[in-house]
Amino acid sequence: MSSRSKALLLVVIDLVLPIGLYYVLRAAGVSYHYALLISSLLPGLSVVANLVRLRKPDGLSLFMTAMMVGSAAISLLVHDARFLLAKDGWVTAISGLWFLASVRGRQPLVFAFTRFFLEGRVGPLDGGGSRRESWDVLWDRLPAFRRIWRVATVIWGIGLLADAAVRVTMAYTLPPDVVPGLGGLQYGVFMVLMQVVMACYLVPTGLYNRWSALYSPLKEIPA
Repeated sequence: MSSRSKALLLVVIDLVLPIGLYYVLRAAGVSYHYALLISSLLPGLSVVANLVRLRKPDGLSLFMTAMMVGSAAISLLVHDARFLLAKDGWVTAISGLWFLASVRGRQPLVFAFTRFFLEGRVGPLDGGGSRRESWDVLWDRLPAFRRIWRVATVIWGIGLLADAAVRVTMAYTLPPDVVPGLGGLQYGVFMVLMQVVMACYLVPTGLYNRWSALYSPLKEIPA
């Protein structure tokens, strides 16, 4: 299965199915609380399964698993329907803070997420000229490359905190049955906006142009 197909499957399992299940349960007469509780346990099954399969998870897998487990724990322990509606906002806020904290780590979270999709397709050719240079090499040898991903991670962290604020506000001000559907729509809007913002930042850096000045130091540094 391709990376794109895997990403689409994750969206269906972690976003589409829980929202659909919530409205099915509400139509069947289930209360707000139990509909939210049951539907919120679906997301993360694929993440946990992947964690078990890998056995030696990387930082990205641990991040995703921690967010999903934390979300499920909130659903099980909290009995306030409004708080459960706001749960995605609180989890998103924690994610934003985690992104910002990772800037000072060895490799920021946006670097880990992005290389999953773009490594092997973005960057200069290696010494043999047969394939793209490893991102580990780019990270080790190019300070500008490291700076790009640290700045990108700050942008995402701020964006997630803003998204969280909107989600929490909606959860406490809108009719309960409107929030899950509107929250799902917000994921799509947020992702589109962030893709535009990131393109406006990353394209001028020369990241996508293998002949750009960003990669020129590689010619001056011995392998």
